[in-house]
Amino acid sequence: MIKKILKPVYRNIKKPFKKLRVFLKQKAGWLGIPKILPYRGFGDNSGVFIKGMVIEDKGLAEPADRHRVWHNTLAMIKRFASDEIPGVRIRADFLGISQISETDEDGFFSFHFDVSGISDTVLKKHWHTVEFELLDTVVDDQPETTATGTVRIVSPEEERIIVSDIDDTILISHATQTVRKLRLMLFKNALTRLPFKGITAFYRALEKGDDKNSHYPFFYVSSSEWNLYDLLVNFFGHNDIPRGVFMLRKLESSIYKFWKSGQGSHEHKYDKIKFLLLFYKTQKFILIGDSGQKDPQIYDRLAHDFPGRIETIYIRKIGSKSYFKNIEQVNSRLEKVNTSYLQVEDTWEAARHALENGYINREVIEEFSREKDPDLVTF
Repeated sequence: MIKKILKPVYRNIKKPFKKLRVFLKQKAGWLGIPKILPYRGFGDNSGVFIKGMVIEDKGLAEPADRHRVWHNTLAMIKRFASDEIPGVRIRADFLGISQISETDEDGFFSFHFDVSGISDTVLKKHWHTVEFELLDTVVDDQPETTATGTVRIVSPEEERIIVSDIDDTILISHATQTVRKLRLMLFKNALTRLPFKGITAFYRALEKGDDKNSHYPFFYVSSSEWNLYDLLVNFFGHNDIPRGVFMLRKLESSIYKFWKSGQGSHEHKYDKIKFLLLFYKTQKFILIGDSGQKDPQIYDRLAHDFPGRIETIYIRKIGSKSYFKNIEQVNSRLEKVNTSYLQVEDTWEAARHALENGYINREVIEEFSREKDPDLVTF
C-alpha cells in the first residue's frame, strides 16, 4: 500500500533529474542526434489522435535472422537506454492541416486534429500519412529532422473493432516466467521471436470479416512499453499479422529494470479500451487476451460497463492457469450483457467459434492457414 502511494511521488521527483541529465549531455556535446518516432495514430470522420516521441538516436540496426546473440542483446539495451528529449517543438501536417506541439518531460508529443471539414471520400481510405518536422535545434550541426507516420481512420460503416493483447496472446513471451522471458528479450529479435500457431490466419480472417470485402480495424493494447515499439512493428510485419494501432505504456522503471517490461497493474489496458469504446460509439468489439495476467478481469469489467458493446471475449489459456475458477458462472453473468466468453487452448478453438458466429469467412481462414500454417488441420 505504501509503495503504491509513494510511486507517483517518486516519478515526480525523477522528472527534473531526467531533464537535467539531458541538459548536461547537451551542453557537454554528448547528446546524440535527435530522432522523431511517430506512433500509428487513429481516428474517425470527426477527429484524429496522433502520438510520438523525440529521442536520442542510438542507431538501432534493422533486425536479421542471422544476428548473433550479442547483436540482439545490444539492441534491447539501446531501446531502454536512449534519452527522451523534452521541451522541443514538433510540427505535424495531416491532410492539409498543420499543427505544432511541444514534447513533455518524457519526450512525448501528441496531436488532435479536427477533420470534420474533410470530405468523406478522402476519409474513406483506411490509412493516411502524416508528416513531422523537428523545429528546434538540439545539437550542433543537426541535420533536418523529419519523419512520416500513419493514421488509421475507422469509418462508421466498419461495424466491428478487434482489440488484442500482445504478450502470450500473439507473441510467445513467457510474461509470467521472468527467466524465460528475459532470455527471449535479450537473445531473440523481431525475426526470430515466434507467434502462436494460427495467429496470422485467424487475425487476417477477422480483419476480412464474413464477406471478404471488409477491412476491420485492429488495436493492440499491451502492458509493454513504447521502448519496444520498433520490435513489435517489425515482428507484426514479418509475420503478416494485420497492421493495427499499438497502445502501449510509458516506461515506469529504469533501464536497470527493463526485464520488468510488461508487468504492473495493467489498469492502463482498461483505460485505453474504455477510451476506444467511448470514441467509437457505434462499433461492436471483440476482445482477445490470455489468462496469464489480468485480461479476463479487465475484459469482464468492460463488458459490464458497456453492455451490448463487447460481442465476444477470447482468452488463450496459458499452461494450466485459468483466471476464473468457474467459467460457467462467468458465461452466465456475461450472457446478461450479450457477451460470449471463450477460454481456448489454441487459436483454432477461437477460429471455429468465430466461424460459427459469422465473424470470419471459411474460405479466408482456409486460404491464410494454408499459406502460413500448412501443417495445421483446417476447417
